[in-house]
Order: sequence, then structure tokens, then C-alpha cells
Amino acid sequence: MEAPGPQQISLMRIVPDTSVDGPGLRTSVYCAGCRHRCPGCHNPATWSFSAGTATAPREIWETILRESPDSNITFSGGDPLYQVEAFTELARIIKSESDKTIWCYTGFTFEEIAADERLAQILPWIDVLVDGPFIAAERDAALLFRGSRNQRLIDVPATLKSGSVTHWRSAFALAA
Repeated sequence: MEAPGPQQISLMRIVPDTSVDGPGLRTSVYCAGCRHRCPGCHNPATWSFSAGTATAPREIWETILRESPDSNITFSGGDPLYQVEAFTELARIIKSESDKTIWCYTGFTFEEIAADERLAQILPWIDVLVDGPFIAAERDAALLFRGSRNQRLIDVPATLKSGSVTHWRSAFALAA
């Protein structure tokens, strides 16, 4: 099965108030569907697009507001960029109706995303992109908010402004 249409996300689950997918308390939106199929992936149950439930972005946002109104947001999966139109719509809704930050985990690199007009549509709405496939040989449990050394925490607004990849920095990153 292919990814659902652009107006729906193949949703696995929404996890409110988690602290593992970015700084502070966050609500993580886990989608179904990933063609990267990284060996050693911690979430292979999300690889199939048919594993999730087709859910409208507005419905996801309303669930977040009801269950965890004070948390920031993380998109994960699966890989949200295989459903980029619907995740872009969800991000647009979140940003237009709140001041929440959005983190997005993807197996694509920033450079791949920026070079693809379809994938790049989400970038203006994302605060931090955790990019790159999980590589088991580069696994490092001590890394902050990522699984392997090749993955980067990218400050997307700063990167878009400067034209070169800018790594996310915070008190969390400096302590790691």
C-alpha cells in the first residue's frame, strides 16, 4: 500500500508528554510508512504504510490540544517525509495556531530534502530536523536525541537563512 492521500496521515500513534524526541516535554506524532528500512531500526513496526490509521492533520492537531496542550511537537515514524504534503499541512496548522516548536525525524538528509521541491515544502515549518538514516555501525547511545553519529540536529530556520547547514545548539546540546 502506498502512503495515504495528501490530506491524511497514516498515523501509528500520538504520544503526549514524552522527553526522548527533543528537549522538554513534547508530543510525538508517529506515522506509518518508511522505505528507508534501516537495519537496526528501533521502530520497524512503522515501516508499512498500511500499519497506521488514515487521519486528517486537523484531527491530529485537535488531539494534541486536548491531550497535551502545553507540549511542543515532534514528527517521527516511520518517516514523515513519505507523507510530506499532509505533514506540511499539519505543521502549517500548528504554526498558524500556536507558538510550539516542531522537530522532525527523517531518514533523508537535509541536502536531499532541499534539492527536492516536493520534500522541501515542509522546511519553512520545521524548527529542528534530525536528518539521515540510522546506521547501526555508527550507533551511539550517548548521543542527544538521535541514534547514530551520522544523524544531525539541524536548526532549520538558521540553515534556510544562512544557506549552509547550521547545527542546533542549546543547553541540552552543550551538555551532551
